[in-house]
Amino acid sequence: MTRIVIDNPEDPRLDDVRDLNRSDSSGEGLVIAEGPLVVSRLAQSRFPLRCLVGFAPKLDAYIEEYGAPGCPVYEVTRETLKAVAGFDMHRGLVAAADRAEPLDLEDVIASSKTVVIMEGVGDHENIGSIFRNAAGMDVDAVLLGSGAADPLYRRSVRVSMGHVLRLPFARFDGGFTTWQRGLQQLAQKGFRLVSLTPHEDAVHLADAMDGAEKVALLVGAEGPGLTEHAMRATHVRARIPMAPGTDSLNVATSAAIAFYERQRSLRG
Repeated sequence: MTRIVIDNPEDPRLDDVRDLNRSDSSGEGLVIAEGPLVVSRLAQSRFPLRCLVGFAPKLDAYIEEYGAPGCPVYEVTRETLKAVAGFDMHRGLVAAADRAEPLDLEDVIASSKTVVIMEGVGDHENIGSIFRNAAGMDVDAVLLGSGAADPLYRRSVRVSMGHVLRLPFARFDGGFTTWQRGLQQLAQKGFRLVSLTPHEDAVHLADAMDGAEKVALLVGAEGPGLTEHAMRATHVRARIPMAPGTDSLNVATSAAIAFYERQRSLRG
């Protein structure tokens, strides 16, 4: 492995990590990982590494723990990286990778017992949190309906602690009022489709999953929640019991509670 020292912020070899805030908002292009743990998960993922950039001590520590990354390694100062990235990257280590071909939904659900489906979840931090919670609670895959933002946004990757790079995900075909047809594919595979909603007529979350071999948990965006189109396509509407005077939780928190209840139902 050859380490190349770069002290010119305009060097084109650093273009993969240039203006990261702007590239993140566009939702296009490369996969970006920050910090040793997330970079290591990117290196072990299906996304081909293009480069590793960092401060000398950070590169030394990373290579000692995880080995050579098999891509160009560029050593820079803190000032150089700040000028390139557009902000102070105190973690001192960043990697870029090419995107891989999207996974096929049929392949993703083939061996899954528990999946989460996001409709309209556009907040990158919520998406990252849901992936992190899902990975920590034995959810097998994440599926994306209409309006769900790209999990490979830099902020989502960071908040998920790199689990978006490890947990399989796939996207349904169709638009706002048609993607729900794809839920029939899961129903045919034996999944019980459970919509999470705060509506008082919904059944208790634990009861909704009781006895189900396979479960697909649907969550919607902050505020509007799931569309009626989506809920009509599911088997049951479930709620998390709330204290008086409250009506809902953050979507990532709600999903985490649902994942935990799913674990409990399997142990029972």
